[in-house]
Amino acid sequence: MSETPIAERLPHAGAMVLIESVLEHGESHIICRANTGPIDEHPLARNGRLPATALAEYGAQATAVHGSLLGGDAPLRPGRLVALPELNLACATLDEATELTIHAERLGGTAVGESYRFSVSSKERMLARGRATIMFPETGSAP
Repeated sequence: MSETPIAERLPHAGAMVLIESVLEHGESHIICRANTGPIDEHPLARNGRLPATALAEYGAQATAVHGSLLGGDAPLRPGRLVALPELNLACATLDEATELTIHAERLGGTAVGESYRFSVSSKERMLARGRATIMFPETGSAP
């Protein structure tokens, strides 16, 4: 893997950089690791709990890191998450710090967007899975 830090592969900064490391990647997939850290300090937490819907952000960030890795040394290509069809959640909230494994598989893409399937698990327990559709604003095709 390139030595480029993960934070430079994402359109986020600071605490919103949720992916900690890339465990494996190839042309069509990526596996990442993250740790929620103390839930009350998580940037997406509400009232001391992390809504399970926030797990989709982990999936989306894994897709962004994958796209950046596929792009090599090209400048970061900004994208917008425009759809989360088939989002399935196994819980309502996360209430304590949890180590997460994020798998993302590229289903296809064109110059205007990409489609991925993703899953987020903890200790072999599936927490969330779904598909993410990302559009690239510079093509004029994103809403």
